[in-house]
Amino acid sequence: MKKISWLILLLLLVSNVFGQAVDDSLNAGNQYYSEKKYEDAIRVYEWVLNEGYEAPELYYNLGNAYFKSHKMTFALLNYERAKLLDPGNEDIDYNLKLAKSFVIDKIDEVPPFFLTQWHNSMVNMFSGDVWAVISMATFVLLLLVFSVYLYTRKYGIKKLSFWFSVLLLYVSISSFVFALNDRQRILHPGTALISASSVTVESSPDESGTDLFLIHEGTKVTIREKLGDWTRIRLSDGKTGWVPSSSIIEI
Repeated sequence: MKKISWLILLLLLVSNVFGQAVDDSLNAGNQYYSEKKYEDAIRVYEWVLNEGYEAPELYYNLGNAYFKSHKMTFALLNYERAKLLDPGNEDIDYNLKLAKSFVIDKIDEVPPFFLTQWHNSMVNMFSGDVWAVISMATFVLLLLVFSVYLYTRKYGIKKLSFWFSVLLLYVSISSFVFALNDRQRILHPGTALISASSVTVESSPDESGTDLFLIHEGTKVTIREKLGDWTRIRLSDGKTGWVPSSSIIEI
């Protein structure tokens, strides 16, 4: 028992030390940024990320530092990663839109199916953690209401509790699905940015394929398939083709 207590105490101590180190580094990075030492700020922010700490504010600040250093692809990359963690943040949306204005390719986006658009808007309404809490809370409430349905003898209350239970079950399951979708969206976004100055999209995963079209640095693509050193991508206007995997950076 004493060994377990000492282990817990050691873990808490290490956690506090790590947390303090992260806070100190973030403050140092913010100080470098305010002093317009953007390369130093980038170095510090990247160190924090490499230590395993992630937060939308960190990606946002790193994106700002890259933007000020005129490295638009990495600015876009970190704004996109910040948006994954905090999709409703207006500051992130504004800076992301501003950085996109420097991308050469202006591609018209095919609007998603209205049900897909509605589903995505619901998922983005709250974070995955909030949806998970809503799911658990409504499930507990469901059990209480359903117990009323089982034990009451009054027809009106029994009928009301039954339909309320059905509603709570729907909300609980929907919230659970939204939480899973949000988690999946963050862990496996399936999108990337073109990192090469320009790349020719091929019809097949080899150099002998037919040249389809040319895209430039910073263009956002969806990853459809990987084969060896090649990745099949899809643009927002529906065009598809193969590019070398080395020419993209996954978001």
